[in-house]
Amino acid sequence: QVQLVESGGGLVQAGGSLRLSCAASGLTFSGYGMGWFRQAPGKEREFVGAISWSGASTRYADSVKGRFTISRDNAKNTGYLQMNSLKSEDTAVYYCAATNNIYSAPSRWSYWGKGTLVTVSS
Repeated sequence: QVQLVESGGGLVQAGGSLRLSCAASGLTFSGYGMGWFRQAPGKEREFVGAISWSGASTRYADSVKGRFTISRDNAKNTGYLQMNSLKSEDTAVYYCAATNNIYSAPSRWSYWGKGTLVTVSS
């Protein structure tokens, strides 16, 4: 059984930082790309960032470029999303996901976590 579990969400003031973690089990983590998506209240789920299985390739949504950094530690079967300079519009439930192709459309991502809530106060 494949399981992705996000953690690290919480309440933070605008301008602050937060790091999310995604612990994977039931799959060969190093064989998959890993990504982050988010869904704000009343809005559709959107892409945040992704990293290839080797870490050689990354991509980000324009809204988070320069502020968020995605990384992974395959030895720990864990992915990370470092969020800096947080804005109120970053408030959302953040989901991690796994895929064999980080350039795939969201519907093509294979596995999803249940999400962790990030609330940014202003």
